[in-house]
Amino acid sequence: MTGKIKLIKLSLSSLFLAAAYVLPFITGQIQQIGNMLCPMHIPVLLCGFLCGAPWGAAVGFIAPLLRSLTIGMPVLFPNAVSMAFELCVYGFMTGFMHKLLPKRKLYIYVSLIVSMISGRLVWGFVQFMLLGFNTTEFPFSAFFAGAVTNAVPGIVLQIVLIPILVILTQKLEKNMKKSA
Repeated sequence: MTGKIKLIKLSLSSLFLAAAYVLPFITGQIQQIGNMLCPMHIPVLLCGFLCGAPWGAAVGFIAPLLRSLTIGMPVLFPNAVSMAFELCVYGFMTGFMHKLLPKRKLYIYVSLIVSMISGRLVWGFVQFMLLGFNTTEFPFSAFFAGAVTNAVPGIVLQIVLIPILVILTQKLEKNMKKSA
């Protein structure tokens, strides 16, 4: 990877990290569904698609911990810790799957859905491990509510928004290469 490409990916990753930090402030103003929109997930998923697996994983892992340590939201234990692993998997898997699969619309959805399922499973596993060590139960109903039921608006938003942004970015990149 050339130095110029590394610099571009570092710059974009910094931008995605900043977006992951700021977006919850915006959606938090909508009390009923603010957290259900999963605002940190969108920049992390995009970072994986656009910058690659290592960058997406790093942004995903850092974002919830940074917010927790600087403003106290999400609460560090167990929320920010389990979110760090979940978002790390999101960023890694979108980058990995996008690199592995053809760059067609269908495969963007495949990459996104596989990443979302993988991340939610990791979140559940980490929650189970953390709460198990804390002698608090983490039943399947709590996993399902946290991973699916409470996150439906965010899941829908991600499935609609992320592919559109990735496709637009790919078209922009093609046009820039043609004109260069």
